[in-house]
Amino acid sequence: MRFSIFLALLMTVLAALPAGAARKADAGKNKGAGKVSQVATRPVATDPAYAAYEKCRYMEAKKLAEAAAAKGDGPSHTLLGILYEQGLGVPQDLTKAAEWYAKGAKLGDVHAQFALGVMLAEGRGIKQNKKLAAQFFELAAAKNHATAIYNLALIYVDGDARPQDFKKAAELMERAAKLDHAQAQYDLAAFYRAGQGVPQSDRKSAYWLGKAAEAGMTNAELEYGIALYLGKGVPKDEAKGFTMIRRAAENGNPVAQNRMAHALAVGRGTKRDPVAAAKWHLLSRQAGVSDFALDGFLGSLSPEERKSAEKAAVDWEQSTAALLE
Repeated sequence: MRFSIFLALLMTVLAALPAGAARKADAGKNKGAGKVSQVATRPVATDPAYAAYEKCRYMEAKKLAEAAAAKGDGPSHTLLGILYEQGLGVPQDLTKAAEWYAKGAKLGDVHAQFALGVMLAEGRGIKQNKKLAAQFFELAAAKNHATAIYNLALIYVDGDARPQDFKKAAELMERAAKLDHAQAQYDLAAFYRAGQGVPQSDRKSAYWLGKAAEAGMTNAELEYGIALYLGKGVPKDEAKGFTMIRRAAENGNPVAQNRMAHALAVGRGTKRDPVAAAKWHLLSRQAGVSDFALDGFLGSLSPEERKSAEKAAVDWEQSTAALLE
């Protein structure tokens, strides 16, 4: 994009910012592109303002960023946007955040372009404009910003700011997936599973599920574990499948907990353990996953086994709650 065109784009953005001296933060609900990752920062070793930010010295970061921004430093504008967006060292002000992002985007900072796209897509601190958001995502995507690429894919799925195009969405999703964007990997697996925008392929679906599972996505761990149990798109490996499902269960996924209970009750992919099976069934049932077969299994336990399972479930809940405090 030529500079004159880019400048016109930025003028459109700045004109959309709410007027008025008070500049109160817009508390609107998320709209458009959905929840996205936090704006990335530069390495702290190369920038004193970002170094102060990483050490939670926000007032110092603001002062340093303002000085650098006055000299035309793009990433410093972005940092000021982050501070105002999150209310760090300053009162939260989404309008000011959008203004700083717009200025940083004009200077070519990829993170500012992405952040401004998010605010435009969601209508936070600036009038919602999904078409303009898509343009800023495209600018960031051209510089291989993985989440910008992913958001662009969602725009093509949605069919609002761009014509609906599942093939284009799948291409963008794969670009983001290859940049290790876990959500893109998980969604791309669904594209291949359904044959949406790409030729249907259980093998490729399982491959990308595995990548997302390796990145720690709980739903991907569960689904990849099931694929391993069934040998769907991947060589059958019940032991590895159990390991993946256990990871999801320990992260609190009730469906994974239910699958764990089944595996432990009969010893599939792991050693049979009736008490542990009952524990996971109790946890999943409490979370709303009913299972009459496992209810019957629970009823077959001895009073001592039932008591041990109930205690184990309570202990697990308490230990998990303690981690969240």
